[in-house]
Amino acid sequence: MRTKVLLIGWVILALALSGCAAKSSPNDVYTADRSSTYQMGVPEVAPEAPMAEEYYGVDGEKGFGVPAAENEVTQMVMMNASLDIAVDDPSVTLNDVQKLAREMGGFTVYSNLYKTQILNGSEVFEASVTIRVPAERLDEAMTKIKAMTGDPKKYTLNENISGQDVTKEYTDLQSRLRNLEEADAKLSEFYENATNTEEALSIYTQKMQVTEQIELIKGQMKYYEDSVYTSAVTVSIRSKQSIAPLTVAGWKPSGVAKDALEALLKFGKGLVNFIIWLGLYILPIVLVLGLPVFFLVRWLIRRNHARKQAAVAKWIKDHEGESVPPIPEE
Repeated sequence: MRTKVLLIGWVILALALSGCAAKSSPNDVYTADRSSTYQMGVPEVAPEAPMAEEYYGVDGEKGFGVPAAENEVTQMVMMNASLDIAVDDPSVTLNDVQKLAREMGGFTVYSNLYKTQILNGSEVFEASVTIRVPAERLDEAMTKIKAMTGDPKKYTLNENISGQDVTKEYTDLQSRLRNLEEADAKLSEFYENATNTEEALSIYTQKMQVTEQIELIKGQMKYYEDSVYTSAVTVSIRSKQSIAPLTVAGWKPSGVAKDALEALLKFGKGLVNFIIWLGLYILPIVLVLGLPVFFLVRWLIRRNHARKQAAVAKWIKDHEGESVPPIPEE
């Protein structure tokens, strides 16, 4: 008997330890999301505890497990942005962006500084960084980061701002949390009134499952809250040298190609202009003046040819019967 009691004690202790591990897991997942690069995705919502309704109706009460009325929640929108800029020194700008995040009450999520080779063979620094700043200061942060280029209009290569409304998801989590907390309270009551060890162990197992679901939902709600109250800004920082035209010993192939293209466009433009003038101006004049001349020349040629044929026929008739008629004169 004592061995059986010890065995049950060990099982309950193991379940308690597993419950504690499950309780800490949602925060670990959330911390991993904060330390990773910016992602618009949302952690998958854990399914509701399938065994929570197993005790529905045990004490004759009705309504256990039915969703409570949802509270009104203000609209929750996750605003995030990305920038692609070119600067003189990416390493200095990287530090400036991180400093800006701290000054605005935010923090750095991810940063990376590395070297890359450009077309002329030299190596330059490039960097990428993701920061989080208060959502209401997102536009201010974007403006200050673009100002680090020296010429925002020229060296802001790409800019994007996006938003995701998570009001419904957050409200659903609130409703599920209330239901699970009610289930947890009921299971605690059943556990206290358990009449034997087997029943107590079964109830305790269900209670640990519900507790795990509660902690998961709280972690997901905290993720939404932090994502709404702070905005992620992902910045790709290039060197201005990497976007400068290629130059080889003072010779710029891109410039030569540009000149050749411009010359080709000028030739094509001149050819098209000539065809338009030919069709709309020169051709009508040629038709008006040329057609009468053409028909006059054609009539003269035909008349001359007819006269020659008549002269030959007359000559043949006049010298008919002669053995060797003389050659007719032209």
